[in-house]
Amino acid sequence: MNKTVVIDVVGLSASLVGEMPFLKGYSAKNNLATITPMFPAVTTAVQSTYLTGKWPSEHGIVGNGWYDRVDCEIKFWKQSNKLVLAEKIWDNAKKKDPAFTCSQMFWWYNMYSTADYSVTPRPQYLADGRKLPDCYSYPAALRDELQDKLGQFPLFQFWGPGANIKSSQWIADASMLTDDRYDPTLTLIYLPHLDYCLQKFGPDLLKVKADLLEIDKVVEQLVTFYENKGAKIIILSEYGIAPVSKPIHLNRLLREEGLLQVRVERGTELLDAGASRAFVVADHQVAHVYINDASVTGQVKKLLDKVPGIELILDRKDQAKYGINHERAGDIVLMADADSWFTYYFWTDDAKAPDYARCVDIHKKPGYDPVEMFMTSKLRAAYKLLRKKAGFRYVMDVIPLDANLIKGSHGRIGVSPDYCPVIITGQDLQKNNISAVDVFDIINNSVFPGQAR
Repeated sequence: MNKTVVIDVVGLSASLVGEMPFLKGYSAKNNLATITPMFPAVTTAVQSTYLTGKWPSEHGIVGNGWYDRVDCEIKFWKQSNKLVLAEKIWDNAKKKDPAFTCSQMFWWYNMYSTADYSVTPRPQYLADGRKLPDCYSYPAALRDELQDKLGQFPLFQFWGPGANIKSSQWIADASMLTDDRYDPTLTLIYLPHLDYCLQKFGPDLLKVKADLLEIDKVVEQLVTFYENKGAKIIILSEYGIAPVSKPIHLNRLLREEGLLQVRVERGTELLDAGASRAFVVADHQVAHVYINDASVTGQVKKLLDKVPGIELILDRKDQAKYGINHERAGDIVLMADADSWFTYYFWTDDAKAPDYARCVDIHKKPGYDPVEMFMTSKLRAAYKLLRKKAGFRYVMDVIPLDANLIKGSHGRIGVSPDYCPVIITGQDLQKNNISAVDVFDIINNSVFPGQAR
Protein backbone atom coordinates (compact mmCIF):
# COMPACT_ATOMS: atom_id res chain seq x y z
CA MET A 1 0.00 0.00 0.00
CA ASN A 2 1.05 3.57 -0.67
CA LYS A 3 0.24 6.29 1.83
CA THR A 4 -1.99 8.73 -0.10
CA VAL A 5 -3.60 12.10 0.55
CA VAL A 6 -6.42 13.59 -1.52
CA ILE A 7 -6.73 17.39 -1.17
CA ASP A 8 -10.09 18.74 -2.35
CA VAL A 9 -9.66 22.42 -3.23
CA VAL A 10 -13.28 23.40 -3.74
CA GLY A 11 -13.96 25.55 -6.81
CA LEU A 12 -10.49 25.09 -8.29
CA SER A 13 -10.75 25.17 -12.08
CA ALA A 14 -8.36 25.09 -14.99
CA SER A 15 -8.54 28.87 -15.34
CA LEU A 16 -7.33 29.45 -11.76
CA VAL A 17 -4.33 27.13 -11.45
CA GLY A 18 -2.11 29.54 -13.39
CA GLU A 19 -2.92 32.32 -10.91
CA MET A 20 -1.63 30.33 -7.91
CA PRO A 21 2.20 30.31 -7.72
CA PHE A 22 2.66 27.05 -5.84
CA LEU A 23 -0.01 25.09 -7.69
CA LYS A 24 1.18 26.43 -11.04
CA GLY A 25 4.68 25.11 -10.40
CA TYR A 26 3.45 21.89 -8.81
CA SER A 27 1.12 21.05 -11.69
CA ALA A 28 3.92 21.70 -14.18
CA LYS A 29 5.98 18.97 -12.48
CA ASN A 30 3.07 16.53 -12.33
CA ASN A 31 0.08 15.63 -14.46
CA LEU A 32 -2.99 17.86 -14.70
CA ALA A 33 -6.27 16.87 -16.28
CA THR A 34 -9.74 18.35 -16.27
CA ILE A 35 -12.67 16.37 -14.89
CA THR A 36 -15.84 16.42 -16.95
CA PRO A 37 -18.49 17.97 -14.68
CA MET A 38 -21.01 15.36 -13.57
CA PHE A 39 -24.70 15.99 -13.06
CA PRO A 40 -25.36 17.46 -10.63
CA ALA A 41 -22.00 19.18 -10.09
CA VAL A 42 -22.65 19.98 -6.42
CA THR A 43 -20.63 19.11 -3.33
CA THR A 44 -22.28 16.05 -1.82
CA ALA A 45 -23.15 14.37 -5.12
CA VAL A 46 -19.65 14.78 -6.55
CA GLN A 47 -17.87 13.67 -3.39
CA SER A 48 -20.09 10.60 -3.21
CA THR A 49 -19.24 9.73 -6.81
CA TYR A 50 -15.52 10.17 -6.18
CA LEU A 51 -15.66 7.92 -3.11
CA THR A 52 -17.84 5.16 -4.59
CA GLY A 53 -17.06 5.24 -8.30
CA LYS A 54 -20.81 5.27 -8.94
CA TRP A 55 -23.28 7.79 -10.34
CA PRO A 56 -26.07 9.35 -8.23
CA SER A 57 -28.53 6.85 -9.69
CA GLU A 58 -26.63 4.18 -7.71
CA HIS A 59 -25.32 5.96 -4.60
CA GLY A 60 -28.48 8.03 -4.13
CA ILE A 61 -26.96 11.45 -3.47
CA VAL A 62 -28.90 13.49 -6.01
CA GLY A 63 -27.90 16.85 -4.50
CA ASN A 64 -27.03 18.64 -1.31
CA GLY A 65 -30.62 18.04 -0.23
CA TRP A 66 -33.89 16.53 -1.41
CA TYR A 67 -37.53 16.03 -0.44
CA ASP A 68 -38.27 13.18 1.93
CA ARG A 69 -41.59 11.91 0.60
CA VAL A 70 -42.37 10.02 3.83
CA ASP A 71 -41.62 12.83 6.31
CA CYS A 72 -42.91 15.41 3.80
CA GLU A 73 -39.86 17.52 4.63
CA ILE A 74 -37.08 19.07 2.57
CA LYS A 75 -33.76 18.08 4.13
CA PHE A 76 -30.46 19.74 3.34
CA TRP A 77 -26.92 19.03 4.49
CA LYS A 78 -27.64 15.89 6.48
CA GLN A 79 -24.53 14.15 7.79
CA SER A 80 -25.05 10.42 8.17
CA ASN A 81 -22.78 8.41 5.89
CA LYS A 82 -25.50 5.78 5.68
CA LEU A 83 -27.29 8.06 3.20
CA VAL A 84 -24.64 7.10 0.63
CA LEU A 85 -25.96 3.80 -0.68
CA ALA A 86 -22.90 2.41 -2.46
CA GLU A 87 -19.68 0.91 -1.12
CA LYS A 88 -17.10 3.54 -0.10
CA ILE A 89 -13.47 3.47 -1.11
CA TRP A 90 -12.25 2.72 2.43
CA ASP A 91 -14.47 -0.37 2.70
CA ASN A 92 -13.27 -1.57 -0.69
CA ALA A 93 -9.66 -0.96 0.38
CA LYS A 94 -10.02 -2.93 3.63
CA LYS A 95 -11.07 -5.96 1.61
CA LYS A 96 -7.76 -5.74 -0.22
CA ASP A 97 -5.69 -5.18 2.93
CA PRO A 98 -7.15 -5.21 6.46
CA ALA A 99 -4.26 -2.98 7.60
CA PHE A 100 -5.62 -0.11 5.49
CA THR A 101 -6.92 2.92 7.45
CA CYS A 102 -8.64 6.11 6.34
CA SER A 103 -8.85 9.64 7.73
CA GLN A 104 -11.90 11.58 6.52
CA MET A 105 -11.28 15.26 7.20
CA PHE A 106 -14.42 17.28 6.47
CA TRP A 107 -15.58 15.57 3.29
CA TRP A 108 -19.37 15.39 3.57
CA TYR A 109 -21.53 12.54 4.94
CA ASN A 110 -18.84 12.08 7.54
CA MET A 111 -20.79 10.83 10.55
CA TYR A 112 -21.26 7.16 11.48
CA SER A 113 -19.17 5.88 8.60
CA THR A 114 -16.71 3.01 8.69
CA ALA A 115 -13.77 5.34 8.10
CA ASP A 116 -11.23 4.97 10.90
CA TYR A 117 -10.83 8.65 11.76
CA SER A 118 -13.09 11.56 10.88
CA VAL A 119 -13.84 15.18 11.72
CA THR A 120 -16.78 17.24 10.48
CA PRO A 121 -18.62 20.48 11.43
CA ARG A 122 -21.23 19.98 14.13
CA PRO A 123 -22.51 23.10 15.95
CA GLN A 124 -23.98 23.01 19.43
CA TYR A 125 -27.63 24.13 19.41
CA LEU A 126 -28.50 25.42 22.88
CA ALA A 127 -31.95 25.57 24.44
CA ASP A 128 -31.88 29.38 24.52
CA GLY A 129 -31.54 29.54 20.71
CA ARG A 130 -27.80 30.08 20.48
CA LYS A 131 -25.61 28.22 18.02
CA LEU A 132 -22.04 27.61 19.16
CA PRO A 133 -19.15 26.53 16.94
CA ASP A 134 -18.01 22.96 17.36
CA CYS A 135 -17.14 19.83 15.42
CA TYR A 136 -17.78 16.09 15.63
CA SER A 137 -15.10 13.44 15.44
CA TYR A 138 -14.46 9.75 15.51
CA PRO A 139 -12.91 8.69 17.76
CA ALA A 140 -14.70 11.16 20.02
CA ALA A 141 -11.52 12.13 21.87
CA LEU A 142 -9.97 13.40 18.64
CA ARG A 143 -12.31 16.42 18.72
CA ASP A 144 -10.98 17.48 22.11
CA GLU A 145 -7.36 16.85 21.15
CA LEU A 146 -7.66 19.01 18.04
CA GLN A 147 -9.56 21.87 19.71
CA ASP A 148 -7.12 21.88 22.64
CA LYS A 149 -4.26 22.42 20.20
CA LEU A 150 -5.91 24.52 17.50
CA GLY A 151 -8.69 26.31 19.34
CA GLN A 152 -12.38 25.95 18.70
CA PHE A 153 -13.31 24.96 15.16
CA PRO A 154 -14.09 28.29 13.40
CA LEU A 155 -17.62 27.43 12.28
CA PHE A 156 -18.58 31.03 11.51
CA GLN A 157 -15.56 31.28 9.20
CA PHE A 158 -16.55 28.02 7.50
CA TRP A 159 -19.78 29.33 5.98
CA GLY A 160 -21.75 32.56 5.99
CA PRO A 161 -20.76 36.22 5.68
CA GLY A 162 -17.73 35.68 7.92
CA ALA A 163 -16.28 32.82 5.84
CA ASN A 164 -12.54 33.17 5.30
CA ILE A 165 -9.24 31.29 5.16
CA LYS A 166 -9.32 30.46 8.89
CA SER A 167 -11.59 27.46 8.41
CA SER A 168 -9.51 25.91 5.63
CA GLN A 169 -6.32 26.55 7.63
CA TRP A 170 -7.88 24.88 10.69
CA ILE A 171 -8.87 21.86 8.61
CA ALA A 172 -5.37 21.63 7.15
CA ASP A 173 -3.76 21.87 10.58
CA ALA A 174 -6.21 19.31 11.99
CA SER A 175 -5.43 16.94 9.12
CA MET A 176 -1.70 17.12 9.79
CA LEU A 177 -2.15 16.60 13.54
CA THR A 178 -4.43 13.63 12.86
CA ASP A 179 -1.85 12.19 10.51
CA ASP A 180 0.88 12.54 13.14
CA ARG A 181 -1.40 10.86 15.66
CA TYR A 182 -2.67 7.91 13.59
CA ASP A 183 -0.68 7.72 10.32
CA PRO A 184 -3.65 6.66 8.14
CA THR A 185 -3.10 5.07 4.75
CA LEU A 186 -5.55 7.39 2.97
CA THR A 187 -6.40 10.93 4.04
CA LEU A 188 -9.23 12.95 2.48
CA ILE A 189 -8.99 16.71 3.10
CA TYR A 190 -11.65 19.30 2.24
CA LEU A 191 -10.56 22.93 1.74
CA PRO A 192 -13.66 25.09 1.09
CA HIS A 193 -12.09 28.54 0.87
CA LEU A 194 -12.57 29.35 -2.84
CA ASP A 195 -16.24 28.36 -2.69
CA TYR A 196 -17.04 31.62 -0.90
CA CYS A 197 -15.35 34.28 -3.00
CA LEU A 198 -16.12 32.65 -6.34
CA GLN A 199 -19.87 32.51 -5.67
CA LYS A 200 -19.86 36.08 -4.38
CA PHE A 201 -17.77 37.62 -7.13
CA GLY A 202 -17.59 35.03 -9.88
CA PRO A 203 -14.21 34.12 -11.40
CA ASP A 204 -13.14 37.79 -11.39
CA LEU A 205 -9.37 37.51 -10.90
CA LEU A 206 -9.04 41.06 -9.62
CA LYS A 207 -11.53 40.39 -6.81
CA VAL A 208 -10.44 36.87 -5.87
CA LYS A 209 -6.66 37.17 -6.25
CA ALA A 210 -6.01 37.46 -2.52
CA ASP A 211 -8.16 34.39 -1.85
CA LEU A 212 -6.27 32.41 -4.49
CA LEU A 213 -2.96 33.25 -2.84
CA GLU A 214 -4.30 32.35 0.62
CA ILE A 215 -5.47 28.88 -0.34
CA ASP A 216 -2.34 28.34 -2.44
CA LYS A 217 -0.23 28.72 0.72
CA VAL A 218 -2.40 26.24 2.63
CA VAL A 219 -2.04 23.69 -0.18
CA GLU A 220 1.71 24.24 -0.19
CA GLN A 221 1.84 23.53 3.57
CA LEU A 222 -0.06 20.29 3.10
CA VAL A 223 1.96 19.11 0.11
CA THR A 224 5.24 19.82 1.89
CA PHE A 225 4.05 17.97 5.01
CA TYR A 226 2.84 14.89 3.16
CA GLU A 227 5.79 14.75 0.76
CA ASN A 228 8.07 14.62 3.81
CA LYS A 229 6.09 11.56 4.90
CA GLY A 230 6.51 9.89 1.52
CA ALA A 231 2.82 10.13 0.66
CA LYS A 232 1.36 10.09 -2.84
CA ILE A 233 -0.57 13.31 -3.39
CA ILE A 234 -3.73 13.94 -5.40
CA ILE A 235 -5.11 17.48 -5.63
CA LEU A 236 -8.57 17.85 -7.13
CA SER A 237 -11.81 19.82 -7.12
CA GLU A 238 -15.48 18.91 -7.33
CA TYR A 239 -16.53 21.64 -9.77
CA GLY A 240 -15.44 24.96 -11.16
CA ILE A 241 -17.50 28.08 -10.58
CA ALA A 242 -18.62 30.03 -13.65
CA PRO A 243 -20.06 33.55 -13.92
CA VAL A 244 -23.85 33.99 -13.63
CA SER A 245 -26.15 36.99 -13.49
CA LYS A 246 -29.74 35.68 -13.60
CA PRO A 247 -31.52 34.12 -10.60
CA ILE A 248 -34.67 32.14 -11.41
CA HIS A 249 -37.46 32.03 -8.81
CA LEU A 250 -39.40 28.90 -9.75
CA ASN A 251 -41.26 28.49 -6.46
CA ARG A 252 -42.77 31.93 -6.92
CA LEU A 253 -44.00 30.87 -10.35
CA LEU A 254 -45.57 27.69 -8.98
CA ARG A 255 -47.18 29.69 -6.21
CA GLU A 256 -48.70 32.15 -8.69
CA GLU A 257 -50.23 29.18 -10.51
CA GLY A 258 -51.79 27.87 -7.29
CA LEU A 259 -49.54 24.81 -7.16
CA LEU A 260 -47.37 25.73 -4.15
CA GLN A 261 -48.88 26.19 -0.70
CA VAL A 262 -47.62 28.30 2.18
CA ARG A 263 -48.74 28.53 5.77
CA VAL A 264 -48.61 31.73 7.80
CA GLU A 265 -47.01 31.78 11.22
CA ARG A 266 -46.54 34.99 13.23
CA GLY A 267 -47.08 37.04 10.09
CA THR A 268 -44.42 35.24 8.04
CA GLU A 269 -44.82 32.58 5.38
CA LEU A 270 -43.42 29.05 5.32
CA LEU A 271 -43.36 26.70 2.35
CA ASP A 272 -45.71 23.79 3.07
CA ALA A 273 -44.18 21.06 0.94
CA GLY A 274 -46.56 18.29 1.98
CA ALA A 275 -49.62 20.38 1.13
CA SER A 276 -48.22 21.65 -2.18
CA ARG A 277 -49.24 20.07 -5.45
CA ALA A 278 -45.80 20.92 -6.81
CA PHE A 279 -42.72 22.75 -5.55
CA VAL A 280 -39.02 23.11 -6.31
CA VAL A 281 -35.94 22.20 -4.29
CA ALA A 282 -33.25 24.54 -5.66
CA ASP A 283 -29.57 23.57 -5.58
CA HIS A 284 -27.31 26.03 -7.41
CA GLN A 285 -27.87 25.48 -11.17
CA VAL A 286 -29.95 22.35 -10.58
CA ALA A 287 -33.54 22.15 -9.37
CA HIS A 288 -35.67 19.18 -8.39
CA VAL A 289 -39.39 19.57 -9.06
CA TYR A 290 -41.47 17.38 -6.75
CA ILE A 291 -45.07 16.74 -7.77
CA ASN A 292 -47.43 15.49 -5.08
CA ASP A 293 -50.44 15.55 -7.40
CA ALA A 294 -49.70 13.65 -10.60
CA SER A 295 -52.66 15.29 -12.34
CA VAL A 296 -50.77 18.61 -12.56
CA THR A 297 -47.65 17.13 -14.18
CA GLY A 298 -48.62 18.34 -17.66
CA GLN A 299 -49.42 21.80 -16.33
CA VAL A 300 -46.04 22.00 -14.57
CA LYS A 301 -44.15 20.96 -17.71
CA LYS A 302 -45.92 23.58 -19.80
CA LEU A 303 -45.02 26.25 -17.26
CA LEU A 304 -41.37 25.21 -17.19
CA ASP A 305 -41.15 25.16 -20.98
CA LYS A 306 -41.83 28.90 -20.97
CA VAL A 307 -39.29 29.91 -18.32
CA PRO A 308 -36.22 31.70 -19.69
CA GLY A 309 -32.93 30.35 -18.36
CA ILE A 310 -33.86 26.65 -18.15
CA GLU A 311 -31.71 24.53 -20.47
CA LEU A 312 -32.72 20.98 -19.54
CA ILE A 313 -36.06 19.57 -18.36
CA LEU A 314 -35.63 15.92 -17.41
CA ASP A 315 -38.49 13.55 -16.65
CA ARG A 316 -37.80 10.13 -15.15
CA LYS A 317 -36.84 8.61 -18.49
CA ASP A 318 -34.48 11.46 -19.38
CA GLN A 319 -32.89 11.39 -15.92
CA ALA A 320 -31.50 7.94 -16.68
CA LYS A 321 -29.37 9.43 -19.48
CA TYR A 322 -27.66 11.68 -16.93
CA GLY A 323 -27.19 9.15 -14.14
CA ILE A 324 -29.57 10.85 -11.71
CA ASN A 325 -32.60 8.57 -11.95
CA HIS A 326 -33.07 7.76 -8.28
CA GLU A 327 -36.18 7.79 -6.10
CA ARG A 328 -34.79 10.76 -4.16
CA ALA A 329 -34.63 12.91 -7.30
CA GLY A 330 -37.46 15.18 -8.29
CA ASP A 331 -40.18 13.97 -10.61
CA ILE A 332 -38.66 16.52 -12.96
CA VAL A 333 -35.03 17.66 -12.72
CA LEU A 334 -33.97 20.98 -14.22
CA MET A 335 -30.65 22.44 -15.29
CA ALA A 336 -30.15 26.17 -15.71
CA ASP A 337 -28.41 27.70 -18.69
CA ALA A 338 -24.86 29.04 -18.36
CA ASP A 339 -25.88 32.47 -17.07
CA SER A 340 -28.62 31.41 -14.63
CA TRP A 341 -29.16 29.69 -11.28
CA PHE A 342 -32.15 28.69 -9.15
CA THR A 343 -33.26 30.29 -5.88
CA TYR A 344 -35.45 28.67 -3.26
CA TYR A 345 -37.47 31.90 -2.76
CA PHE A 346 -41.22 31.32 -2.53
CA TRP A 347 -42.56 34.51 -0.92
CA THR A 348 -43.73 37.43 -3.04
CA ASP A 349 -43.44 40.11 -0.34
CA ASP A 350 -40.13 40.45 1.52
CA ALA A 351 -42.02 41.66 4.59
CA LYS A 352 -43.55 38.17 4.83
CA ALA A 353 -40.33 36.21 4.23
CA PRO A 354 -39.72 33.53 6.89
CA ASP A 355 -37.39 34.45 9.73
CA TYR A 356 -34.78 31.95 8.54
CA ALA A 357 -34.50 33.75 5.18
CA ARG A 358 -32.47 36.51 6.81
CA CYS A 359 -30.28 34.08 8.78
CA VAL A 360 -27.54 31.59 8.02
CA ASP A 361 -29.68 28.49 8.41
CA ILE A 362 -28.68 25.73 6.01
CA HIS A 363 -30.97 23.12 7.57
CA LYS A 364 -34.27 25.02 7.70
CA LYS A 365 -34.16 26.57 4.25
CA PRO A 366 -35.97 24.45 1.63
CA GLY A 367 -33.13 24.92 -0.83
CA TYR A 368 -29.58 26.16 -1.15
CA ASP A 369 -29.04 29.87 -0.42
CA PRO A 370 -25.70 31.36 -1.54
CA VAL A 371 -26.85 34.83 -0.47
CA GLU A 372 -25.97 33.69 3.06
CA MET A 373 -22.43 34.83 2.27
CA PHE A 374 -23.51 38.47 2.28
CA MET A 375 -24.46 40.70 5.19
CA THR A 376 -27.01 43.51 5.28
CA SER A 377 -25.31 45.53 8.01
CA LYS A 378 -22.19 45.09 10.13
CA LEU A 379 -23.69 47.40 12.72
CA ARG A 380 -26.75 45.19 13.03
CA ALA A 381 -24.55 42.13 13.33
CA ALA A 382 -22.51 43.82 16.06
CA TYR A 383 -25.70 44.65 17.97
CA LYS A 384 -26.85 41.03 17.74
CA LEU A 385 -23.48 39.82 19.02
CA LEU A 386 -23.77 42.16 21.99
CA ARG A 387 -27.13 40.60 22.82
CA LYS A 388 -25.52 37.18 22.58
CA LYS A 389 -22.67 38.13 24.93
CA ALA A 390 -25.16 39.65 27.37
CA GLY A 391 -26.99 36.33 27.51
CA PHE A 392 -30.17 37.51 25.77
CA ARG A 393 -32.04 35.61 23.09
CA TYR A 394 -31.21 36.86 19.64
CA VAL A 395 -31.78 36.15 15.95
CA MET A 396 -28.83 36.83 13.67
CA ASP A 397 -31.09 38.22 10.94
CA VAL A 398 -28.44 39.93 8.84
CA ILE A 399 -28.70 38.13 5.47
CA PRO A 400 -30.07 40.14 2.52
CA LEU A 401 -32.85 38.88 0.24
CA ASP A 402 -31.29 40.06 -3.03
CA ALA A 403 -30.39 37.08 -5.22
CA ASN A 404 -28.84 39.42 -7.79
CA LEU A 405 -25.81 39.69 -5.50
CA ILE A 406 -24.58 36.25 -6.60
CA LYS A 407 -22.06 36.34 -9.46
CA GLY A 408 -20.84 32.71 -9.61
CA SER A 409 -22.49 29.30 -9.59
CA HIS A 410 -22.11 25.64 -10.55
CA GLY A 411 -24.06 22.44 -10.91
CA ARG A 412 -24.57 22.18 -14.65
CA ILE A 413 -22.79 20.12 -17.28
CA GLY A 414 -21.45 21.34 -20.59
CA VAL A 415 -19.44 24.15 -19.02
CA SER A 416 -16.50 25.87 -20.68
CA PRO A 417 -13.18 24.02 -20.19
CA ASP A 418 -11.97 27.06 -18.23
CA TYR A 419 -14.50 26.25 -15.49
CA CYS A 420 -14.08 22.47 -15.37
CA PRO A 421 -12.78 20.91 -12.15
CA VAL A 422 -9.22 19.59 -12.24
CA ILE A 423 -7.09 16.78 -10.89
CA ILE A 424 -3.33 17.03 -10.33
CA THR A 425 -1.35 13.87 -9.62
CA GLY A 426 1.97 12.18 -10.23
CA GLN A 427 0.14 9.29 -11.92
CA ASP A 428 0.14 8.98 -15.68
CA LEU A 429 -3.51 9.73 -16.43
CA GLN A 430 -3.30 8.71 -20.10
CA LYS A 431 -5.70 11.49 -21.13
CA ASN A 432 -6.28 15.20 -20.52
CA ASN A 433 -9.91 14.84 -19.47
CA ILE A 434 -11.42 12.22 -17.20
CA SER A 435 -14.87 11.23 -15.93
CA ALA A 436 -15.96 11.82 -12.33
CA VAL A 437 -16.24 8.05 -11.76
CA ASP A 438 -12.59 7.66 -12.84
CA VAL A 439 -11.48 9.56 -9.72
CA PHE A 440 -12.26 6.48 -7.61
CA ASP A 441 -9.89 4.42 -9.73
CA ILE A 442 -7.14 7.05 -9.58
CA ILE A 443 -7.29 7.10 -5.78
CA ASN A 444 -7.45 3.31 -5.64
CA ASN A 445 -4.46 2.99 -7.97
CA SER A 446 -2.47 5.40 -5.82
CA VAL A 447 -3.02 3.25 -2.73
CA PHE A 448 -2.88 -0.12 -4.52
CA PRO A 449 -0.81 0.27 -7.73
CA GLY A 450 -1.96 -2.09 -10.43
CA GLN A 451 -4.93 -3.45 -8.48
CA ALA A 452 -8.38 -2.86 -9.95
CA ARG A 453 -11.31 -1.96 -7.78
